[in-house]
Amino acid sequence: MNLAERFGENLRGARKRAGLSQEELAVRASLHRTEIGLVERGERLVRLDTAIKLAGAAGVPLAELVAGIEWSPGFSRRGRFEAAEGGGEAGEGPAG
Repeated sequence: MNLAERFGENLRGARKRAGLSQEELAVRASLHRTEIGLVERGERLVRLDTAIKLAGAAGVPLAELVAGIEWSPGFSRRGRFEAAEGGGEAGEGPAG
């Protein structure tokens, strides 16, 4: 799973737990509904300011949207992002 997919999965789970449609989340975050779909499918990775808007619109801390995403520093090679498989919280599978 790549970085965009992990973020999208986390966003979709947060949105569904909040009982929001993609369109409702988009309005609350001042974004277009198609942007929400692209992000949730892992086809687009958002900038930090947009991630903060999305977290606020879904009523969750930003940490919830980046759960399972970590940076591995490179020592003998370049660093890279790592996105864990499955749900963002321990013992919780991917949301819908």
